[in-house]
Amino acid sequence: MLYGMEKGALNFHIVKQMHYLCTMKVHVIKLKTIHDYINENKNSSQYFKIWVRLISNADWEKPQDIVITFGSADILGKGSERVVFNIGRNKYRMICTYYFGLKNVHLYINWIGSHKEYDKICGENLQFKIDTYK
Repeated sequence: MLYGMEKGALNFHIVKQMHYLCTMKVHVIKLKTIHDYINENKNSSQYFKIWVRLISNADWEKPQDIVITFGSADILGKGSERVVFNIGRNKYRMICTYYFGLKNVHLYINWIGSHKEYDKICGENLQFKIDTYK
């Protein structure tokens, strides 16, 4: 026993602390982009507010954690470091580039639109490079 802790309890405490130190809060760049989209598309407001609330509580350490938080999110391939969020029961799509820094996960919004608009950019294979909000 060490300081009143059994070895198993101490190991659990260390693992829990290491997990806390490894996970990172998400920093959305630029959140204003979502607000602008909501202002232009009033019906999307409630859905994006839910997404913003979920993202503000997210702690990630690897890209797969994005899918754990948002089960309908899709990590894009081809080394793009991009994720597509399905928002509002798949009515809206948002493409973001993610970067896992030392202290935060940075999520850059590249594109927001309807599912139909997303299908169009996918048809042109633009989902890997589109960047509407530079």
